[in-house]
Amino acid sequence: MLARLVLVLAGLAVTGVFLGLGTWQVERRVWKLDLIDRVEARSRAEPAPAPGPEDWAGLTAASAEYRRVRLTGRFAYDRATLVQAVTGRGAGFWVLVPLATDRGFTVLVNRGFVPTESRERAARAAGEPDGEVTVTGLLRLTEPGGGFLRRNDPAGDRWYSRDVAAIAAARGIDRIPAEVAPYFVDADAAPNSGGLPVGGLTVVAFHNNHLVYALTWYALALMSAAALVYALKVSSRAPKAPSA
Repeated sequence: MLARLVLVLAGLAVTGVFLGLGTWQVERRVWKLDLIDRVEARSRAEPAPAPGPEDWAGLTAASAEYRRVRLTGRFAYDRATLVQAVTGRGAGFWVLVPLATDRGFTVLVNRGFVPTESRERAARAAGEPDGEVTVTGLLRLTEPGGGFLRRNDPAGDRWYSRDVAAIAAARGIDRIPAEVAPYFVDADAAPNSGGLPVGGLTVVAFHNNHLVYALTWYALALMSAAALVYALKVSSRAPKAPSA
């Protein structure tokens, strides 16, 4: 009798865990679909002024990521940073350049992609306009630390992620008497003279496998329940030990 009770409790517990995991994935799917809708709406909206210092404390991925923004200022091309990238155009680098805005703060702008063979500044010099420029693009939050299994190496000038604070420190941008925004901006596809860098390559996509995961967990819950019923049937048919 005790063995059957333990079997029932264990079977119900396992089934309950699988049901809970399936329900959690359903909830995650609803959240992900809402996120996708919000991001797509932001990335297609009319550009708004880039957030200034008064708004930085409230910036989150949920509220600001992929917001379409516009900013005007002057590029400091001599302080550009190359961040390793892999795109549909192959391997190469993102070119991040600080833009001193006409509103008194600095923003790192990802001007776009250059292939590995064009990493030297001379290869993209034609795409470095003088004077004041206006940039439109997507707001992205800083990517601290580095890439997958690869840490940024500021001392060696090897960058695998767009870590705004680390890049600003390495390039001395944080010592300019202007605050540095805690985000960067991916420039849009407006062509640059000479063809480089190539902007507008931001991938706005999210993995959404939650329905598959939910169905998997629910299937395991069903299998666990069926196994419990089968085990109870088998145990009920087992011959009872003869009484003394």
